[in-house]
Amino acid sequence: MITKERAVNLISKFPDITVGVIGDIILDKYLWGDVERISPEAPVPVVDVKKETVSLGGASNVANNIASLDAKAYMIGVVGDDENAKIIENLLKSKNINPVLIKDKSRPTIEKTRIIAVSQQLLRIDKEDRSKLSTELEDKIINEIEGIKDKINVFIVSDYGKGVITQRIMDFIKSLNKPIFVDPKPSNYQLYKHTTILTPNKKEAYESIKADKNTDLEFVGRKIMSDLELSQLLITLGGEGMALFEGDKILRIPTKAKKVFDVTGAGDTVISVLALARLAGGTWEESASLANTAAGYVVGEIGTATVSRDILIDLIG
Repeated sequence: MITKERAVNLISKFPDITVGVIGDIILDKYLWGDVERISPEAPVPVVDVKKETVSLGGASNVANNIASLDAKAYMIGVVGDDENAKIIENLLKSKNINPVLIKDKSRPTIEKTRIIAVSQQLLRIDKEDRSKLSTELEDKIINEIEGIKDKINVFIVSDYGKGVITQRIMDFIKSLNKPIFVDPKPSNYQLYKHTTILTPNKKEAYESIKADKNTDLEFVGRKIMSDLELSQLLITLGGEGMALFEGDKILRIPTKAKKVFDVTGAGDTVISVLALARLAGGTWEESASLANTAAGYVVGEIGTATVSRDILIDLIG
């Protein structure tokens, strides 16, 4: 679907692109350990923790993917007034990502803690407040975007349904007449009308239109495009690859994954590579093909992984 020469040409242009990522910022924490016994208190494994790590999650993992591909990224979102917010800001700066963080004293920075042993995730613990943003916070976000809009070539909306993506904010982004790539949440379905492209996974696509699991994929895709007045749609299908809807055409792209250890953050990689490749001048088919290749790599890693330009070039057959 894309030649090595063409891929190299597109990837070489990534550093010239600036992306504004807006969405729900999450701090991913990992407890890594071994399991050698079952608890005498309950039939659960006892994890002997060997190390703890933190990484950028949610929308901030999209920004991390953008930066790892040598493009410029602004991370726009809401954090708490707490220690995790400081960790997020330091992580962003360490990755050369421009932090545009609005602090909300009334809610904590979202945290997801995963407990991993024997290369498997045993448990996830979430700390979050999903209440709607106040008008004051919306105003602050809009003002921050207004201040950097001229530097940004494309917006990526990374919606994890935690409250940051609202009607007002989406309306403002649309008014800027920039390409808008959306990783959607079914609960916010109507907010994505007239955007450039959505990249739901199969479950999200079906939930968005309340379709039965036996409904034909083509019907689901066409319904989403009709409802939201989209010209393009990319549905990721896990082990089955991707389905790219472009106008009247549908293209099935088979998966590139050789092994699957962890799908955490795969959608973040897909939308990051898709946006960069498209802004670099790729066709939708070429851009989706590159995104598919990148996703096949990151699911073979444990945790929220990213891909570099060099690795992506090496992966192209």
